Amino acid sequence: MLKKQFKTTRVFRFKRFARKSYSVFNSLHKTVTIGVLSGCALISAHATTVEPAERVYTQTSTDSIPPTELDEVVVTASKVDLPLNLAAKQVTVISRQEIERAPVRSIEDLLNYVAGVDILQRGPHGVQADISLRGGSFDQTAILLNGVNLTNPHTGHYSFDIPINLSDIERIEIVQGPSSLVFGASAFSGGVNIITRKDTGSNGFAKLEGGMHALFGAEARGAYKMENSLHSLSAGYKHSDGYIANSDYNIVNLLWQSRFDINGSNLDVMAGLNDKKQGANTFYSAAHPNQFDDTQGIFASIRGETGGRLKFIPHIYWSRHYDEFQLYRDGTPDIPVTYKGHNYHRSDVFGMNLNMQYASRWGITSFGGEFRNEGIVSNVLGKPMDDTIGKYTKSDSRTNISYFLEHNFIFNRFTLSVGGLLNHNTAVVDKFDLYPALNASYRPSESLKLYASWNKATRMPTFTDLYYTTSTHTANSNLEAETSEAFETGLKYIHPVIKGNIAAFYMKGRNMIDWVKTSPDALWESRNHTKINTKGFESTVSLDLKEWFGTSQPFHSFSIGFMVLDQNMVESGLISNYALNPLRYKFTAALHHDVLKNLSLSWNFRWQEREGSYVQYVDSQPGERVDFTPFSLLDVKASYRFPHVDLFVNANNIFNTTHVDFGNIPQPGFWLSGGASIRF
Repeated sequence: MLKKQFKTTRVFRFKRFARKSYSVFNSLHKTVTIGVLSGCALISAHATTVEPAERVYTQTSTDSIPPTELDEVVVTASKVDLPLNLAAKQVTVISRQEIERAPVRSIEDLLNYVAGVDILQRGPHGVQADISLRGGSFDQTAILLNGVNLTNPHTGHYSFDIPINLSDIERIEIVQGPSSLVFGASAFSGGVNIITRKDTGSNGFAKLEGGMHALFGAEARGAYKMENSLHSLSAGYKHSDGYIANSDYNIVNLLWQSRFDINGSNLDVMAGLNDKKQGANTFYSAAHPNQFDDTQGIFASIRGETGGRLKFIPHIYWSRHYDEFQLYRDGTPDIPVTYKGHNYHRSDVFGMNLNMQYASRWGITSFGGEFRNEGIVSNVLGKPMDDTIGKYTKSDSRTNISYFLEHNFIFNRFTLSVGGLLNHNTAVVDKFDLYPALNASYRPSESLKLYASWNKATRMPTFTDLYYTTSTHTANSNLEAETSEAFETGLKYIHPVIKGNIAAFYMKGRNMIDWVKTSPDALWESRNHTKINTKGFESTVSLDLKEWFGTSQPFHSFSIGFMVLDQNMVESGLISNYALNPLRYKFTAALHHDVLKNLSLSWNFRWQEREGSYVQYVDSQPGERVDFTPFSLLDVKASYRFPHVDLFVNANNIFNTTHVDFGNIPQPGFWLSGGASIRF
């Protein structure tokens, strides 16, 4: 079969379909020749690790046009993993190549370069950051690692306390908008799923880095291939004395992964540890600059997957998070006698779910359920315990039970996903709620996709929302669950030279939870707002400059992104700590180019304007209420590549811009670092 494209006749040919996640799907929309195909086509649509496509490339023209890769990225925007070009919902994917080029030291820093993501950083380099999507709060974003929901029920501030190094990541998928059907009930405004590298053979990697403010970093990872299994272990360490007083940190990450191939079925085992100690200068209260946080997070999961027309995917996971919060860091002089001591918390999450998928001529049906228990013991949060456990005198727990059903219709140019989540939480007596999802996409051509979606979601208040009562805060144990409903439409264009997307969305939030105060001198209160309606627009465009202008010129790629949000809040005049301060505008741009042979530069720029205001503290005392000020930052990374060694230099905030993104916490100015990495 022949097809005319760019004045070139090309033939794509799959020799076999064994364990290729994208083969059949892409064959439905591209000119292909198939040597051997047995069984139902959809049965072979097995979502596994993405590998290079097998194909034969021929051309009848003398034009020197390199072969175009088929769209191989498989994303988790539904209960069934689908190739990105078939997904009926908009998904932002950060590739491993983009991660390697970025002048960053953590996932949180990296997400700053995505126009549709709002990062409120208290400390840089993964110390602590709140991740928000489309005007939602940090508690409304689900955080997952290889599909394991690590969202922290204690508080979303700790949801990113996960044991992952940048070198471990294959890609990051960002699903915008309510996604309870996909990621669970907590995905109120979307989810971030971090996918780790799936090694195919034995290998090794190591990196060392140093820089200003006594910055030091080290990473090491290795993989070992056996006959029917593959095992990998990674470790990372980050340290800095801090860019202002009491902003030092020490972070340790350990991650172990194993995959076993058992008669054509997969068994994945994963476990990790994150240990973090950081000076928390004014993190939670500007009146106390000497705060300190000591946290540890551990988790483990086992996931299986069978093959065949009816596929079973069982999953069991557990995570535990320890937190010692010091309002006055040990060693602080003149601690008031009224201070009762540090806060101690331990939260636990245990979950198990079963996803069953049936492939037929009408598409793929997914159905199953999940059990998730969330609990906390503390000396501050919860209800009094009859029998105390060490420092812990209070506790609370709840169980979330959900059942889901989704069907994906996949026709020649049309994908329709219809489903719903039936959810019950034991904290809400005798109540089951249904959260439907309807997503559709139409491909008028191979390059263009139009899509529309309607989704609903919910979120239970965190244990902090319910119980955190101090001299400055008053909690509300009667908070109701939040609910959201969102409509979205857009288009996506994919071409060898240009890729872009445009999306318009409208989200209705009800019973929104936030910490607010009526005046600068009032206490912070956790409240359910009546409603917050959010509408917005997102767009990104990326250019492959090598494809456009040829390989003889130095420029590789250029991309821009833009987001605008508008919120309509019923209650006005309130001072908000979180939900009423969304980004109103954000613009990002990135350029990657060569300077000399093997020497390249990557530039990343962002400008943003935040809505709302904060109470400005002077000498630890509340002062005037001031508006957030727009700011722009420019970062650059220089890389020199040898066959197995990379040398790099990062220069962040090269114009030393003074900026505040979270009230009263100044962000770092110019910061220079550099290092080397080696691949075995």
